[in-house]
Amino acid sequence: MRNLVWSAVIPAAAPAHRNPACAADVATETLPTAPPRAPYGHREAVAAPALSRNPGTPLDLGPVEDARVNRSAVERRAATLVTRRTVKKQWQAAWLLQAVRCTDLTTLSGDDTPGTVRRLCAKAVQPVRPDLLRDLGVDGSVHVGAVCVYHRFVRTAVDALEGSDIPIAAVSAGFPHGLSPFRQRVAEIRASVRAGAAEIDVVITREHALLGRWEALYDEVRAFREACGDAHLKTILAVGELGTLRAVARASLVCMQAGADFIKTSTGKEARNATLANSLVMVRAIRQYHERAGHRVGFKPAGGIRAARQATDWLILMREELGEQWMQPDLFRIGASSLVTDIERQLEHYAFGRYGAMEFQAMG
Repeated sequence: MRNLVWSAVIPAAAPAHRNPACAADVATETLPTAPPRAPYGHREAVAAPALSRNPGTPLDLGPVEDARVNRSAVERRAATLVTRRTVKKQWQAAWLLQAVRCTDLTTLSGDDTPGTVRRLCAKAVQPVRPDLLRDLGVDGSVHVGAVCVYHRFVRTAVDALEGSDIPIAAVSAGFPHGLSPFRQRVAEIRASVRAGAAEIDVVITREHALLGRWEALYDEVRAFREACGDAHLKTILAVGELGTLRAVARASLVCMQAGADFIKTSTGKEARNATLANSLVMVRAIRQYHERAGHRVGFKPAGGIRAARQATDWLILMREELGEQWMQPDLFRIGASSLVTDIERQLEHYAFGRYGAMEFQAMG
């Protein structure tokens, strides 16, 4: 029986005054370096923290206009971020389980059916086999952060997840292009909330960001947030279509000022989706907003994240740039469909010393 290190996946929250960019706060060799505290699955720490809300602020174009991005420095930092840090053995297994907890298990295909969604929900409830969890020393269950579906399948997901505490996230507001009439997009958000969605992923009008119409973008996101009511709002920037990293930074700041609870990289339908470079720009915008406004905003990379190693790369990014509190499901999600399957294979290799054949993996 192997016990995983609990501090790797449920670290203590950082103090509010902590600067996560300080060298003293960053491990120099292996992440994380904190001593073991309790095995993964300790009952007092299993429950995910409740999602916090970002009330937003009045539009302040000062930091938006002042935003500058040194592209070469960003790319250099992104390239060295994961080569200078490593997570091995039981720490790696624990971090992979944390990645599962932070996953928005997603199906957004044109051929989705109620059966596809129900199968996805079953995987969401039990993403890792019970026998594998037992061998890893996990006392309790592990489930994903949310299930993400089209509005059409929200009610199907609600019924399939009845009795669990897994929220349903609906992609709304004319996903993935965001070009349907504005009133129609707002009505779709309200309909998704009425159907049972607790989180709403909306796509912004890229035209506003490309043309620098920040007031229009602010008003749009503000209206989306009001339509969400108590549901949490994730704004999708579609970074691969914004042209420059500076536009990514500026759009991130405007969306957070308008009240976005999360900022998300991509719809997964663009030619270029989440990368560590564009993610770095977005998480530093989150840090800037937190320092100015005092509100914490979550981050969600999405699109093309399929391998377990990628999941730990993004967790390292969050730890080094924002601190341990942003490694939790209330402030970090990974939008993915096949990632959990690869994570389960890696955990199987750690537990049993071999990889299971793909045909024996339960696909999400």
